[in-house]
Amino acid sequence: MGTPHSRSPRPKGRRVLLGTVSASAARGSPGRPVRSHMQSSTKRMGVMTDVHRRFLQLLMTHGVLEEWDVKRLQRHCYKVHDRHATVDKLEDFINNINSVLESLYIEIKRGVTEDDGRPIYALVNLATTSVSKMATDFAENELDLFRKALELIIDSETGFASSTNILNLVDQLKGKKMRKKEAEQVLQKFVQNKWLIEKEGEFTLHGRAILEMEQYIRETYPDAVKICNICHSLLIQGQSCETCGIRMHLPCVAKYFQSNAEPHCPHCNDYWPHEIPEVFDPEKERESGISKSNRKSLRSRQH
Repeated sequence: MGTPHSRSPRPKGRRVLLGTVSASAARGSPGRPVRSHMQSSTKRMGVMTDVHRRFLQLLMTHGVLEEWDVKRLQRHCYKVHDRHATVDKLEDFINNINSVLESLYIEIKRGVTEDDGRPIYALVNLATTSVSKMATDFAENELDLFRKALELIIDSETGFASSTNILNLVDQLKGKKMRKKEAEQVLQKFVQNKWLIEKEGEFTLHGRAILEMEQYIRETYPDAVKICNICHSLLIQGQSCETCGIRMHLPCVAKYFQSNAEPHCPHCNDYWPHEIPEVFDPEKERESGISKSNRKSLRSRQH
């Protein structure tokens, strides 16, 4: 199915946003663009080795990976094809791949999950919208269901759409008729393919969708875009000031108020009434993962 038709202009009012970062992004806030080799006027065409090609193929297979898994994947590719070589710094490794992919309008992008600030990577096609890209995996009526879910998510104040509200739009779908039971199964397919996340009967965009659909959302929902006051990028989930209405990603909130006992809005200076989330710590997460793995291994040996 081709690219979906653009919507007619919306009345101004509600806005929405998601964070994306180029693959060469630093460990900053969600969505903060960083100058990459692709953007540099002095950029140099990279050279793709078997290590780079295997890495790219495996990343395409997974769709999206967290940074820890991307580094592990990189080490695996070196071990298979060039075990004696020095493993490049991940940023340089990906910039090298991106310099080759640039002419194909494809790029490995780095983003940050909106709920807890985990760095993620995905291969993004810059030449087409993600909804049309999904056409190879989903039927026309299934794609239309995704568009309607996307619209509800973007229009919401929380960045979530309830399954009930999505399923109530089934009768309006294009193409073959779909029963609500079938629609529930299609929503789960979107979750399995990492386009949506489900939490307690509500759906929001997966980090993969946020990375891949930024341009489509900006063009299709220009008056529904929310902006993070800290990193100035697209935002779907976040917190807002009850006085002036500015919005911030949860990871941006965590970093901005990290050492602030009495947080105040960065715009109007009123007291920030929301709970301050913890800053994501990759080392602590890795230690926790190793600990869980060890406990699981111990339990399996005991049974």
